[in-house]
Amino acid sequence: MVAAVHLVRTSRRFGATLALDAIELEIAEGEFFGLLGPSGSGKTTCLRLIAGFDHPTSGHVEIFGQRCEDLPPYRRPVSTVFQDYALFPHMTVLDNVAYGLMVRGIGKAERYTAAREALALVKLAGFDARRPSELSGGQRQRVALARSLVTRPKVLLLDEPLGALDLKLREEMQVELKALQKRLGITFVFVTHDQGEALSMSDRIAVFDHGRVMQVGSPEAIYERPEVPFVADFVGGSNLIDGAGLGHAGVEPGRYSLRPEKIVLGRPAGDGAGDGAADGAIRAEGRIKAILYQGGQHRVTVALPAIELTVLVPAAEARGLTVGETLPVSWRPEDMHRMTGAA
Repeated sequence: MVAAVHLVRTSRRFGATLALDAIELEIAEGEFFGLLGPSGSGKTTCLRLIAGFDHPTSGHVEIFGQRCEDLPPYRRPVSTVFQDYALFPHMTVLDNVAYGLMVRGIGKAERYTAAREALALVKLAGFDARRPSELSGGQRQRVALARSLVTRPKVLLLDEPLGALDLKLREEMQVELKALQKRLGITFVFVTHDQGEALSMSDRIAVFDHGRVMQVGSPEAIYERPEVPFVADFVGGSNLIDGAGLGHAGVEPGRYSLRPEKIVLGRPAGDGAGDGAADGAIRAEGRIKAILYQGGQHRVTVALPAIELTVLVPAAEARGLTVGETLPVSWRPEDMHRMTGAA
């Protein structure tokens, strides 16, 4: 099966800076694919190469099997939704959405019909005559989305489109975008630096760092089975543990990832109190160094003799914890994931 998007040994240099380092990436047709990474990791450069706004220094980009280096953006079967919306302030909502069709020479009646259908798709029917200044941030984002969809692209590129929205609206838009992609069945390529956003929306995720793809996989694989320390730390803030330093018979030497929610604080794992841990748990005592309130849970930093651990404690169990006190810390060896990469 031909991939919707295939980056083949693709690199991009800006002077002495290597923004993308010979990456290999395949995105399947109909997939909601997340490009995740910190600022400067190369994810937006990757998106720009697919869109045609930039060109690779080496390697090439294929869209549905066609090499695209020489194709301008308007001749590629893709459309882009930008973080800043890029709406024309002097145009009505209807004219903004219909603009791409006008550029392609589509007649007024036909393009307005298509634009109204696209607005209905994003739940903005009846907003035709408004100007962008009369809309909320979420409504402007929907207009930008409708403008991209009206040209019927095979691949929709989204460059951190929810970054300017408040948390509640961002979460609502995540649900709507995912539902819309499933309904349309087209390929979405979504750039974000927000781990929660990538995990909740993507079918698969590519995690970027310093121009390289560190890991590609399902949200569950990225979160539960990181291959390298960078992914373990960046996605969910995992604890990184040297197995040799634990001195536990059931743990081989190597680098391990241990998620904060897998650790039991305040009672030994396997004590029958309902945590489900089996005999053979790893146990130690640790001193609480910091407690951060996060609503339904507390993020607790615990200092052990040879390591500091981050523990997520449900708010109901965190009452009474104080900085400086010493408590049992424990976890099951099977909750530690051994990483195979060193990067």
